[in-house]
Amino acid sequence: MCFQKLKLEHAASVRKSVALYATQNSRRTFAHTRNTAIGRLAIFILWLSPVVAAQNQPSTAPPPSNAVQKGVDYLVNYLNMAGATKARDFRPMTQRERNHLYFKTMTNPLMYLKAAFSAGIDQWNDKPTEWQQGMSGYGKRYGNILGQYSIQRTVTFGLASALHEDNRYFNSGKQGVWKRTGYALSSGVLARKDDGSRHVSISQLGGVAAGAFLSRLWQPPSQSAASNGAISFGITMASNIGFSVVKEFLPDLGRKINQSRANHAATHQQQSHQ
Repeated sequence: MCFQKLKLEHAASVRKSVALYATQNSRRTFAHTRNTAIGRLAIFILWLSPVVAAQNQPSTAPPPSNAVQKGVDYLVNYLNMAGATKARDFRPMTQRERNHLYFKTMTNPLMYLKAAFSAGIDQWNDKPTEWQQGMSGYGKRYGNILGQYSIQRTVTFGLASALHEDNRYFNSGKQGVWKRTGYALSSGVLARKDDGSRHVSISQLGGVAAGAFLSRLWQPPSQSAASNGAISFGITMASNIGFSVVKEFLPDLGRKINQSRANHAATHQQQSHQ
């Protein structure tokens, strides 16, 4: 009896240790994925912020070149922004405009560049390990990111069209950091109806959920559980909220960077004439 009891206690202890390890490992995975996403966000935004500011230059500034303007259009589309349009100037889209926006989104080169960059980071981190290294592993990681993103955008487009939701980001037009930040944070989960009122975005939640969970169908065993889909859903929604804050202040950051460059160029020119 004593031996049997000790055996049962040992088995229970082993199960408890395994469960604890799994929980800790899941937390480490979530933290690593979250930090990686934040790193990607910071690099991507700092790289492109001066380009966004180009569309908000004063009318006295020289017009941007075709290449710069095309870059601005790509970035605005990728970030799902309504350009420099303020919230008070909202106008509902027609279905034709929705179709055009969706097609433009799915052919935006920034989407493919971002997927290639993210796949490179996953390749470096050997995630998931079952896909191994080499071009074959990179191709799988690239296809995974692109597939998840495509599902997300397609489902969001379909639901938004049916429910008359507009998920584009409109600049708040507000004054003050806290007011603008509060507006931006709420915009991460809200969409506008045709009358301009804002409600929880069913289309965005549905699209992100579809991308996160349907992608489990082709994921290897280490990433195929529903819990992995839930983590992916949470990270994507958190990124969307973070991006909303970035969208609100990105033009300000871009203007400061451009002004700093202009001042540096002017100083250098003055010194060269002395």
